[in-house]
Amino acid sequence: MYICIFAYIKHMEKAAELLKAISHPTRLEIIDLLGKKGSLSVTEIHTHLQIEQAVASHHLSILKDKGVLKSDRMGKNCQYSIKNPCFVDIMKCIENIQN
Repeated sequence: MYICIFAYIKHMEKAAELLKAISHPTRLEIIDLLGKKGSLSVTEIHTHLQIEQAVASHHLSILKDKGVLKSDRMGKNCQYSIKNPCFVDIMKCIENIQN
């Protein structure tokens, strides 16, 4: 019984960390943008969102470290995309809740 509770708590802690990672408004915008556009570079993301490139890179790094995004190197650039399509569904749920 103790092992089941421990595993459940670890699972919930991991879920909380993931939700914390995506909870920032800029990160939500990045997820939404990539969900609509597919794959973009840091330059394309910061230009589209009208934020500093360093700010975009910071948020992309957090999202990538938490497993939300993946990156593929294309020459000198990295293309970022959503690692799991469930994150697009989360964005749809958020939009539905707000309506």
